[in-house]
Amino acid sequence: MTTDTAYFDAMEAKIPRGKVRTRFAPSPTGYMHVGNLRTALYTWLIARSQGGTFLLRIEDTDQGRLVEGATDIIYRTLAECGLSHDEGPDVGGPVAPYIQSERRDTYGRYARRLVELGRAYYCFCEKTESEEDSGDFDRAADPCRSLTEEEVRARLDAGDPYVIRQRIPEGGSTTFHDAIFGDITVENAALDDQVLLKRDGLPTYNFANVIDDHLMGITHVVRGSEYLSSAPKYDLLYRSFGWEVPAYVHCSPVMRDQHNKMSKRHGDPSYEDLKAQGFLTQAILNYVALLGWSPRGDQAEREVFSLEELTEVFDIGGISKSPAIFDLEKLTHFNALYLRAMTPEAFHGAAEPYIRQTVKNPALDTRSIAALLQARCERLTEIPEKVDFFQTLPDYGADLFTNKKSKTDAAVSKAMLEAAIPALEALEDWEQEAIHNCLTELAARLEVKNATLMWPVRIAAAGRAVTPGGAVEICRILGREECLRRLRLGLEKLS
Repeated sequence: MTTDTAYFDAMEAKIPRGKVRTRFAPSPTGYMHVGNLRTALYTWLIARSQGGTFLLRIEDTDQGRLVEGATDIIYRTLAECGLSHDEGPDVGGPVAPYIQSERRDTYGRYARRLVELGRAYYCFCEKTESEEDSGDFDRAADPCRSLTEEEVRARLDAGDPYVIRQRIPEGGSTTFHDAIFGDITVENAALDDQVLLKRDGLPTYNFANVIDDHLMGITHVVRGSEYLSSAPKYDLLYRSFGWEVPAYVHCSPVMRDQHNKMSKRHGDPSYEDLKAQGFLTQAILNYVALLGWSPRGDQAEREVFSLEELTEVFDIGGISKSPAIFDLEKLTHFNALYLRAMTPEAFHGAAEPYIRQTVKNPALDTRSIAALLQARCERLTEIPEKVDFFQTLPDYGADLFTNKKSKTDAAVSKAMLEAAIPALEALEDWEQEAIHNCLTELAARLEVKNATLMWPVRIAAAGRAVTPGGAVEICRILGREECLRRLRLGLEKLS
């Protein structure tokens, strides 16, 4: 059953060599969760920080778990995050195709080649797919492991269904090296003869990964530490073919708390969820970068990095062995920093859709409203509720006019509004400076502190104890007619 090696020689000749090559290889089975995004980011940073090539590969061999539209989510997320790929299904490249289901024949050839090399075997045993996937199977008791070549040929000629399993050495141990965890040695007796090629002719995840990573020239493989237990079997596959083993970078999990990994099933947010909750992409990326990695040297105390700055400081040695706990409050802190650092124009662009959710009146200037929000907003989704009073005056009680710090009560507030209304009515110029000067000069004439006058004016104008911006800004944005209408309503409440 020996095959011509010309095919394999031609595949070897196509492999790009000579520089760092990394890949992000998601399965299109749903949303991009935080752990996936971190893997994509670290993989991209390793390539970019070393002048290498970043690939996107779609791993769709588990046909039963595919979700319609999930591939589009992968493309969109990478594009929004600025994680551009040099090779992939949509841009092509020297080792196409980059979708595993389109490489089906390749896996079959390499699985059969491994049988010829004595490192795999045909298994005709009746086993459920779950048993095949889990490898929960007594290697010594499997009669297929010792079938002769003639017996195998007879079964194949008879059309008996089969899988191809890896032939793990019966004795000894396997040692592999990980960039984070160092050298790890596992007794071969503890490893199972995993399925490489399933009955439907499609490869298992573990086999397809090894074949594709080699044929695509991948030099660094970034994945979750849950794959550490499979790494010895990957190593044995590489060695069986006589291939160089790539650098393994196993990252510890992202946890919801001290005991539980993040999981979509438990309601933990995906990247799309976080965006929908009002977080900026740049803040999400910055925070995700620090989930299990920290800068070293003179950057060790720094937390805020742009994507470009991350490429300059990122190194594998900064990745921690310890699990990282996802803290929504910490992400909120990062988001607030990014919102405040935006240019006013950029912040307005991000905030306007949220402002318009509750402020429908086209006469109300969203740029002015955004200016009030930028220093007072932690998430974009907070905006609609913060500014809805501009559209409609809330139903509020007269008790809001009483404020100890501003030295106001119902009687004081009534006197302040009785003085403020005619003063504002007399204003020719309804601009912020004019309104400010009018009210501060009035407070001086009344011999009260500015806060004593401003508090009741703001309460009457907004109907809220807490508002973005003060009385002057709110009055100006509302416009003369609406502002005075609200102040008169406030006076009525106090009368």
